[in-house]
Amino acid sequence: MQRARTLHIAPGILPPGPLNAITDVAGVTVGHVTLIEGDAVRTGVTAIRPHPGNTFQDKTPAGFVSGNGYGKFAGSTQLLELGEIETPVILTNTLSVAEGMAGLVEWTLAQPGNERVLSVNAVVGETNDGVLNDIRGRHVTKQHVLDALAACAPGRVAEGCVGAGTGTQAFGWKGGIGTSSRVLPRGLGGYTLGVLVQTNYGGVLTVNGAPVGQALGQYYLKDRLDDRGGDGSMMIVLATDAPLSDRNLTRLARRTFLGIGRTGSSMSNGSGDYAVAFSTAEAVRRTPAQRRGVAAVLDLPNEQMSPLFQAASEATEEAVYNAMLQAVTMTGHGGRRLEAIPAEEVARLIRHHRLEAPR
Repeated sequence: MQRARTLHIAPGILPPGPLNAITDVAGVTVGHVTLIEGDAVRTGVTAIRPHPGNTFQDKTPAGFVSGNGYGKFAGSTQLLELGEIETPVILTNTLSVAEGMAGLVEWTLAQPGNERVLSVNAVVGETNDGVLNDIRGRHVTKQHVLDALAACAPGRVAEGCVGAGTGTQAFGWKGGIGTSSRVLPRGLGGYTLGVLVQTNYGGVLTVNGAPVGQALGQYYLKDRLDDRGGDGSMMIVLATDAPLSDRNLTRLARRTFLGIGRTGSSMSNGSGDYAVAFSTAEAVRRTPAQRRGVAAVLDLPNEQMSPLFQAASEATEEAVYNAMLQAVTMTGHGGRRLEAIPAEEVARLIRHHRLEAPR
């Protein structure tokens, strides 16, 4: 298993952070619970905490966008209305959204300071891992969600066939969880932006501009409009330490789909494509004191957003490549099998098209 940069695949012009992960944004932590049991269970949970404190009391401004709404993203209407998240973000499979919400609600109510909380807007996204996973068995439990939250940690993020990406696909190959980051130059604020994706979508795979899917003979609409590999879903979680309003976070979330487009997706009819973006900057955090009065908060002006837009599209594109390259071949429910993408063939095609990153 290799990450994109070990194959000299480095989309864009901006440098990554030290870990090239969403956890390069200070305070953000990620935890996985991976369920691989017998020959049929291939699923899990991924949790992303925006900061180590009480997320309900110190809410983070956030933006949400839907590229194609064939999916379930719990908590999205309140997020759109108020422009903030008050829980961590949970990713899991389609039929386990209820368990994701139950775990988040229990975890939130148990946090010190929340003894009088009577309403929790749990934020839970999903993709359908039913190709490899016995999804109707609903093997994810509330405890698995609590365990993923307890496992949240800074540092390197496990990718590929882990957590919510355990049973997912990408472009007909094995997909999973992927992450990447970008850091702006000091003259542009020096802000860090990180993205984590759960890939379960299709299309005509393009890697760093090279037509990999076509060259390897696996792509949407191949063989007389055979639609294999077209549908699916994607979940995108973006974090940044730039002080942004929910309005500009929504604009930022929308730019992640540019990165998805560069990987070869047209966001098909049966794809649930969602992105949520939040700011970890303490200057924009919505604390109880701020909510009781008229708050004065920092807000990066519109004219300074374009470099962050570039960072969002670049990091999203690379996160998808990392998800695929870190995944391994897996057999699951009903004997169905998803092959890992052949990394050396991808590298050969990149060299052939002279698209390698400078060495």
